[in-house]
Amino acid sequence: MAVPDGAPKEAPDASDRQQESNNSDNLEDNGGSQMTLSSDEVNYLIFRYLQESGFVHSAFSFAHECMLGRTGLRSADRTLPPGALVTFLQKGLQYIGIEETLRRESSNATNRKTETDFSLLSPPVIASITREHPPIQLNVPAASAAAAVKARLEARLRAEQQNAASALSSQLSVNGALSNLTGGIEDSAIARQALAAQAVSAAAAQAAVAMGQFHMGGNPAAPSPHVMPPLRLTQHSPAELIALQQSITAGAPQDMRVEPPSLPAAQPAETGVGKRSSGLGPSSKKTSKKQKKDEKERSKEPSPSQTDGSKPMEIDQVEEPSKKPEENKQALQVNGQKERNGAAESTNAAVGNSDQAEGVDAKTGLDSNVPEGEILRLEMHQSEVFMCAWNPIYTYLIATGSGDASARIWHMRGTKAKDGLNTVKLLPHGTDPRDRKNKDVTTLEWSPDGTLLATGSYDGVARVWARSGALIHTLRGHNGPIFSLKWNKRGNYLLSGSYDKTTIVWDVSGSTGFVEQQFTDHEAPALDVDWKDNTTFASCSTDKTVHICRVGSAAPLKVYSGHQDEVNGVKWDPSGKLLASCSDDCTAKVWEVESNRSTPLYDFKSHQQEIYTVKWSPTGPGSNFPEKKAILATASFDGSVRLWDVSDGSCFRIFNRHQDSVYSVAFSPSGDFLASGSLAGQMYIWNIEEGRPIKSYKGKGDIFEVAWNKEETRVAACFSSNVVAVIDFQRPA
Repeated sequence: MAVPDGAPKEAPDASDRQQESNNSDNLEDNGGSQMTLSSDEVNYLIFRYLQESGFVHSAFSFAHECMLGRTGLRSADRTLPPGALVTFLQKGLQYIGIEETLRRESSNATNRKTETDFSLLSPPVIASITREHPPIQLNVPAASAAAAVKARLEARLRAEQQNAASALSSQLSVNGALSNLTGGIEDSAIARQALAAQAVSAAAAQAAVAMGQFHMGGNPAAPSPHVMPPLRLTQHSPAELIALQQSITAGAPQDMRVEPPSLPAAQPAETGVGKRSSGLGPSSKKTSKKQKKDEKERSKEPSPSQTDGSKPMEIDQVEEPSKKPEENKQALQVNGQKERNGAAESTNAAVGNSDQAEGVDAKTGLDSNVPEGEILRLEMHQSEVFMCAWNPIYTYLIATGSGDASARIWHMRGTKAKDGLNTVKLLPHGTDPRDRKNKDVTTLEWSPDGTLLATGSYDGVARVWARSGALIHTLRGHNGPIFSLKWNKRGNYLLSGSYDKTTIVWDVSGSTGFVEQQFTDHEAPALDVDWKDNTTFASCSTDKTVHICRVGSAAPLKVYSGHQDEVNGVKWDPSGKLLASCSDDCTAKVWEVESNRSTPLYDFKSHQQEIYTVKWSPTGPGSNFPEKKAILATASFDGSVRLWDVSDGSCFRIFNRHQDSVYSVAFSPSGDFLASGSLAGQMYIWNIEEGRPIKSYKGKGDIFEVAWNKEETRVAACFSSNVVAVIDFQRPA
């Protein structure tokens, strides 16, 4: 999976806003749709082009740099045909060719037979896109040309209308005439609406004339009596404008009437109540902070009825008194209850199945309730921290891997955050800045006995380190980034899955590590691997399949192909009998591997967007807590975490408090608590039995992974801001 998007976008200049306005005006008659082009869409098309052209490493690097994972565009893989970027370029080139041909014909009738070859970087094409205002040609299809003329005229008229309204407002404020009108504020707004109505009427008249000209086949090269000079709006006194507005409202056709503006009341003070926005469409993974910011900025921009490039029309507002603090408290949620209009509504109800799922949907705006003294921040990394892992035996050690081409082993001084750090060991994956290029640490895991740490990096090399920080093995065999590393239970084999479509079993039991077996059955990058026992493992891939393989067997034992999109993760349950998988097709599936069935035992379809991770609880058959029920947790880009009872396939908990994509979840060692972290930097610790959050922490940046220590006294969260936050935890009494 690509990591999140955060490339800053340049603010559009006045000419860009004018062009965007023209585009939106151009499409007013098509149900109000707008023509838009975003950098995320361009980046995605480039990514697809690189991928389809065979530049797999460049494609992965590009997706990482522009953070395509944060966009909602990856699901467009299902519908976008191959070669889309080239197709769009060809269509744009054809349009430019037609436009330039028409321009030359209209300006020089004697050279109409002159032919020019058009390529993307040819001088005519470059000239056409650098020309500030390409002339509108009248011998293009009538409907398109009339719409273009109408848009151009309306934009010009709106500019003049704005100037006239501003001048009128200044005049009225100087001579005090506005204060003599009944309801002065409303009259000012009505006056401006009258000007707008006059402008729309005039623009419609000119567009009708233009359409008539096109139907008559007018010659654009010669001056036409129907091409009107810039219009000047007649300036009226305030009383005349009010009468004019009333007459237009009464007599204009229904689709051209202008209603007097309603005066918006001042919004109440913010209460801290957050609400996760729904996606912008079925393919949208989430509503990011950047999208919310863009929506806020758009709300400040002039509406289509205002002039781009000039100041937005000011509408006087009447402020209403701010609400009292006790009234604002009615919108807050406390202990899982939220109040709306004085009625309490429970939000922590348990559910028996996914269809009746009523989850924890209380958006309290509860960013953090962790005292500063219970937080230890590990801040030595120079780039985002992608993963962390507590040592299973030497539990005072935690390992972290970062985009700065290094891993670190941190030695906790005591059992509490206030005790601080003891030592930190740097595990460099490069010796100098040039050597560190493309050596981001992408995955790591401690061996079962806690003596060795395995790391995988972007350069396709796996490394095995001693607990002391010494490099033991350098394992070269992959031709692409390593996405997943797992030790088998005995600790003699290390399993890796890579972007090069292969999985490798490494024998690291001796002084020299070597390839025990390489599996090449996947047709696309292998995203995750997981051991069932000491010789059998599962792997998943962007080829939409899950493979069950065994060391010594040349072919997969089983291949499951039930997913309709990339399979992001696979996990065995503690008994080794059930395998869970999750996918970009918004489903999670549970496979009963020991049976002969080729279809999943359970197919969970309740999530609305891609599922990035699945985790089994350390409970149920084969675990240290067989008396507790087995639980599967799924985390999705729709911002929710769902808990499934695998005894009957029911969803009994939904945690909806996150406001962004949930990238990681982790069960506590007892299975009683669940930690979840989102791309918005919010971490929650949930009491599973009670179905409520008991601890929350808000950090800077996005959370890529959360992890519990063995004693269940600490939770670590890895952030894109180069920090790992270690939070103290105490089981509630």
